[in-house]
Amino acid sequence: MRRTAGKLADGREIIYFDDSAEAPPRVAVDTRDLPETQPMSEVRLDPLTREWVAMAAHRQTRTYKPPADLCPLCPSTPGRPTEVPEADYDVVVFENRFPSLAQNVPDVPSTVDGESLFARAPGRGRCEVVCFTSDHNKSFGELSESRVRTVVDAWADRVAYLSTLPGVEQVFPFENRGEEIGVTLSHPHGQIYAYPFVTPRTERMLNAALDYYAEHGRPLFGDVLEAELRAGARVIEESPHWVAFVPAAARWPVEVVLAPRRQVPDIAALSSVERDDFASLYLKVLHRLDALYDRPLPYIAAWHQAPVNAGRDEMWLHLQVFSVLRTKDKLKYLAGSESGEAVWINDVTPEQIAQRLRGTHN
Repeated sequence: MRRTAGKLADGREIIYFDDSAEAPPRVAVDTRDLPETQPMSEVRLDPLTREWVAMAAHRQTRTYKPPADLCPLCPSTPGRPTEVPEADYDVVVFENRFPSLAQNVPDVPSTVDGESLFARAPGRGRCEVVCFTSDHNKSFGELSESRVRTVVDAWADRVAYLSTLPGVEQVFPFENRGEEIGVTLSHPHGQIYAYPFVTPRTERMLNAALDYYAEHGRPLFGDVLEAELRAGARVIEESPHWVAFVPAAARWPVEVVLAPRRQVPDIAALSSVERDDFASLYLKVLHRLDALYDRPLPYIAAWHQAPVNAGRDEMWLHLQVFSVLRTKDKLKYLAGSESGEAVWINDVTPEQIAQRLRGTHN
């Protein structure tokens, strides 16, 4: 892989990750006349749940479902410059033009309305876009193994860097796919958020992992993985270094977890052979998911990693892929119980969905 960094017209960073050193040099200049960005993000603490909420009103003007010939993530063409100045690319990462969190946000008062109950802070972090291919009509599952390997290297590069930024407590790479998920740009891409706090889900997983380690002297996720392998009923794919399974308490109608057999805290800690092996296994899982309903499956792929400054020895990297589609043409809505009380009700058992996924052709 070859890495080339540059700047866009408004000063945002852009980084090309090429599959090999044989790719053309990345020297194209962003010719757009763009004003320097000034995000106005802030975060506020909900005193009733102790959870941070990001406020980013400037994102209301972000690009929304443009036609394919106006896609800002496609390569630039003569007379139509985009977010990517080059005429072609393999994998590219750049700072989001409409970020929920950014490094250059202004300071804000430490409270809302001067009330000490309502804590407030700048939304200081970073949001990046990761384009997996220059081909607008492809999906992640249609990439080659070598391209997926390049994407993994790009993720690892960004996780390592973003973890060093001042105030960043957690780095979260993810992909949203499909209109049912709420995707506003159909070009195959993902995002990476660098948060100034530990997210609620990670905090819960961290507390569970710390408690279990203190009692048993072993990582919780490692014992979960061994239990899933012993049972076998929910395992859908295995490889020398990774396991893919439907979790025993799956929340979503379609949900698969991919985990390395070795404990690592984040993507950057994966070895070269583990990255190779992931590329092969993940494509098999995605093919099974698309075959489930014989249509492209809308999904969210979420990388769960240890926070930057906590749980590095107790947490276990894993990728959670889940979908809101409960049948070929019916959605799972997060209604009263899920949205109001965070109590999930699944209409299918994990064993049933695992059996159906194993029965698909990958």
